[in-house]
Amino acid sequence: MAHTPTVTVHFSQAIVQAARRLALPLPDALAAELSDRERVDLDRQDRLWDHFCQAAGDPLVGLDLGLALQVGHLDTAGMILMSCETVGEALDSLLDYHPIVGEGGDFQVARDGDAVAVRYRPRYATRRPARVEAVLASLLNLTRWSTGEAFQARALTLRHAAQAAPARYREKLGVPVTFETAHNALVFGADQLALPLVHANPALCRHLRGLGDELLARLDHRSLGARVGALIREHPGWGKERIADRLGMSGRHLIRKLADEGTSFKLLRDTLLRERAEQGLRDGRRVAELAEELGFSDESAFAKAFKRWTGETPARFRR
Repeated sequence: MAHTPTVTVHFSQAIVQAARRLALPLPDALAAELSDRERVDLDRQDRLWDHFCQAAGDPLVGLDLGLALQVGHLDTAGMILMSCETVGEALDSLLDYHPIVGEGGDFQVARDGDAVAVRYRPRYATRRPARVEAVLASLLNLTRWSTGEAFQARALTLRHAAQAAPARYREKLGVPVTFETAHNALVFGADQLALPLVHANPALCRHLRGLGDELLARLDHRSLGARVGALIREHPGWGKERIADRLGMSGRHLIRKLADEGTSFKLLRDTLLRERAEQGLRDGRRVAELAEELGFSDESAFAKAFKRWTGETPARFRR
């Protein structure tokens, strides 16, 4: 079977714990699935987030979860970040070790003059605004905590529209928040990179990095199908030749290697696009918008593919 992106169970347990604190109902079967595993696949994580947000009824529940996250919820990666000597060193470690926490998104650091932006790009569609807000809120909160509240952020930017009154964001986060921007990012001054961390422990950090490298090596032993799936999620409009080129092989070689794993490019692409299409329709997004995002030439082509996947038209599925 093809490997799918996963998330550490500790992060998933943080969602379950938050639901219990708030007396929110979650399906017993779903919570039980998290009790006997080290990693949670993205499909279960999607369902967990969907139930959590639906039960909460508050569009800013992701912010609240992010602000309540603790180092232990980030697995070995959290311990590595905490034991670094400075914010800058912790940021470098975040770029290296974040897949230990979850393979559902990527971080990137951008410099513009004296400003630093830690950008986050998600790969999931389910409850994207709440999950992105949870990630950035946790990044802000844990950086403050690890510097003894010395860290000062300039702003937080979000690609999506405000999910509630903008004043509520400022009240919860204590920083200006702007919406419908080019990137999801935490922005701060370059001088903050030199701030020391209160729990710095270089010897422990070196030891933890060794453990982290072992965990990353295990995650990186992904099947070709997993790598193809990740690229399709990131670039849904790409065809097999462009995916193959990114992976350093020919299209024919890609097809043969996927066949050896018992799958195909068409199956992987159809499965992932169907997942995103169904979730987009549930979220009330326009068919034209989904067709463009998923790489179809027009609404008609999207509708034809959707009916082939599900047996229903997009309009009937939405109803």
